[in-house]
Amino acid sequence: MKVEINIASNEEKFIVRNLLELCQHDYSEFTAKSIGDNGLFDYPYLDHYWTDANRFPFLIRVEHKLAGFVLVQKIEEPATYSMIEFFILRKYRHQGLGQVVAHHIFDMFPGRWRVRQDVENESAQAFWRKVVTRYTNNRFRETRDDI
Repeated sequence: MKVEINIASNEEKFIVRNLLELCQHDYSEFTAKSIGDNGLFDYPYLDHYWTDANRFPFLIRVEHKLAGFVLVQKIEEPATYSMIEFFILRKYRHQGLGQVVAHHIFDMFPGRWRVRQDVENESAQAFWRKVVTRYTNNRFRETRDDI
């Protein structure tokens, strides 16, 4: 499986926007966010990924076909990053792609990381526990933000 993980250009912003709609549709099962009257979920911070030096948009391709996207944000100093959005199309899930992508992104941004999931999204929690455990050799701290 040939995997490409590249920064999304400004010309590719519409692709990320479209994939974000699929992502938010999947997540709507776990969030209170409703679809808008225009039939879209909307993502108010997307443009910031092309104007803010601390935000990084990536597109994922497998065999040159779109397979997902990742949005990363540097959130504080010393280097601490947050996996803001991580989305793999259903077609490519459960094949190891998510782990390959996550490990590659972690390698690109050395430092501390925050990876959050919705409390109700147990499959995402299981995925990230496995990915982070393997990447860190079980040297990580899991916390829960009760809001």
